[in-house]
Amino acid sequence: MAVSGFEGFEKRIELHFSGDDPATGKGLRRLDFALLEKVLHTVQCTVVSAVGNKHFDSYVLSESSLFVYPTKLIIKTCGTTQLLKSVRPLADHALTVGLTLCRCRYTRGSFIFPQAQPYPHTSFEQEIVYLDENLPMNLSCKKASVMNSESSRKWHVFTACDVGLTVGKVGVHADDDLYMVEICMTELDPVLAKNFFLRFNDGKTGDSAGREMTRVTGIKDINKNAIICDYAFDPCGYSMNGLDGPRYSTVHVTPEDGFSYASFESSGSVYDCYKEGILEVSKKVVEIFRPRALSVSITTCGARYEGWRGVERAIEPLGLRLTSCTSEEFLNSGRVVFQTFTTCWK
Repeated sequence: MAVSGFEGFEKRIELHFSGDDPATGKGLRRLDFALLEKVLHTVQCTVVSAVGNKHFDSYVLSESSLFVYPTKLIIKTCGTTQLLKSVRPLADHALTVGLTLCRCRYTRGSFIFPQAQPYPHTSFEQEIVYLDENLPMNLSCKKASVMNSESSRKWHVFTACDVGLTVGKVGVHADDDLYMVEICMTELDPVLAKNFFLRFNDGKTGDSAGREMTRVTGIKDINKNAIICDYAFDPCGYSMNGLDGPRYSTVHVTPEDGFSYASFESSGSVYDCYKEGILEVSKKVVEIFRPRALSVSITTCGARYEGWRGVERAIEPLGLRLTSCTSEEFLNSGRVVFQTFTTCWK
């Protein structure tokens, strides 16, 4: 393991908003791009590519991704970004379009280089304190948990919601039939990881090289229906956002040997046939990177979803065995199932 390097493990925050009158129905999408850009600069990242559809806007960042829906916003950043510094300004900006923050979920894995993280990400305890101090007072129902706490591969979850959530508010229960899956992979196959390095002096831009990586690695086949916005970094690294109707997906790769890392995240409906969805997707993702260790976190917001039960069966034929599985409920914020896997050989 390298003494220091780029931190691949992302910090992720999901903010939900409610309002009595969504006006044009665009909600947060009405926010001026310059305002979002200013928030991102505070976090210490920038937009490198963007695409949208009728449901949401997607931004590939210099450190991961941003998704903006009418009443929901997701930011995922890696490296030494200061993600939590986005919470207060985003809540304030939402008020200008008639929306109030009503729910927050913050998640992350265990950093590879925790000592390199700046305030307020120096520890999970510090992150909790910062969120407590910067979330609006109406988000008074809170819970923090470190899942799989006895292992080196932990999953940190913090949720906060408005105890006064009511059915009459726009956006409050919009995601109750959704699930979200996050796959975090380390120790990637070094041969496959080389696909995410730029070739010296080949004249390709970040956009054109990104398109080639998407095609060559098979990432384009994870969801053939998705509109893909991809980008390759110099000298190495890759990010992709996918848009398939109201559903998003995203891939981020740090391929350097010694601290290689890749992540995949997507959303879907609990009413989909999961055997054709999450299980097949998990298998495709693992085949692309062939990691020696990985974790799978599945979050459901409302309806019960048992798709996680088949993940072990989908991944095991690829030489990975289940090493832990934990589950926890978060009031008004859903259920999280966290599984870890490692190779069957040394």
